Amino acid sequence: MAKRRLKPRSSASRFVEYNTYEELTKNAVAPKSLLTTVKKTGGRNAQGKITVRNIGGANRRKYRVIDFKRNKDGIPAKVDSIQYDPNRTAYIALLTYADGEKKFILAPKGLSVGDKVMSGAGSEIKPGNALPLSEIPLGSRIHNIELQPGKGGQMARSAGLSAQLMAKEGEYATLRLPSGEMRKVRSVCRATIGELSNGEQEIISLGKAGRTRHLGIRPSVRGSAMNPVDHPHGGGEGKSPVGHAGPLTPWGKPALGYKTRKHKKASDKLIVKRAK
Repeated sequence: MAKRRLKPRSSASRFVEYNTYEELTKNAVAPKSLLTTVKKTGGRNAQGKITVRNIGGANRRKYRVIDFKRNKDGIPAKVDSIQYDPNRTAYIALLTYADGEKKFILAPKGLSVGDKVMSGAGSEIKPGNALPLSEIPLGSRIHNIELQPGKGGQMARSAGLSAQLMAKEGEYATLRLPSGEMRKVRSVCRATIGELSNGEQEIISLGKAGRTRHLGIRPSVRGSAMNPVDHPHGGGEGKSPVGHAGPLTPWGKPALGYKTRKHKKASDKLIVKRAK
């Protein structure tokens, strides 16, 4: 990925960096049948109350319908273009199947225009092909992994991510997830070969507050800058300590490391090793 830095003609442009998107297909157009509208919530529920803070604004965008299931088996597809998706960090690839149907998939690293991809049992082991875990060789890098057969990929879907297939035993396969967690998944679940594209997107510097607002992220205020009625950290003369054994959320719950996962969750038995 190539970066472009603006000349520091103003304080706003001094640290701004842009991705040149050299990997993308120029003048590529998304089919209207694969576009839907995204309703902005502003973090509010049906009653108009804010349930998620720091959300608002953002540029208008269309949602690209992604084929996470990859269940069009035995029909070869050609990569028409590699495109940018404003709703996710990874790039997406527009496929045209032999029967004329078009679909978007997450674009793995190394996939280029003109490549052929397949899905289903018996497919070749190469980036972009989707197979059951039972047919993928040990040590392979995979993404878009199903947790339930036929539901569609739910794990390893962000830019640069991939899981590694570590073992196969009985009806389960053991994966090392990007977090370091070791987890069992049923062998009939599907995954796509390869590591996802645009892995260096995290090194881009937004450079100014306005670009964060364009992403729909509103400013967050420190609790210590609030009044005691608004936050447990608020109040005091000048810069004061939080006044508690540890940092708290605005609602008085412990922050920074407090475990919120449900006890005795059904999937606990499938987790071999927790993330560090």
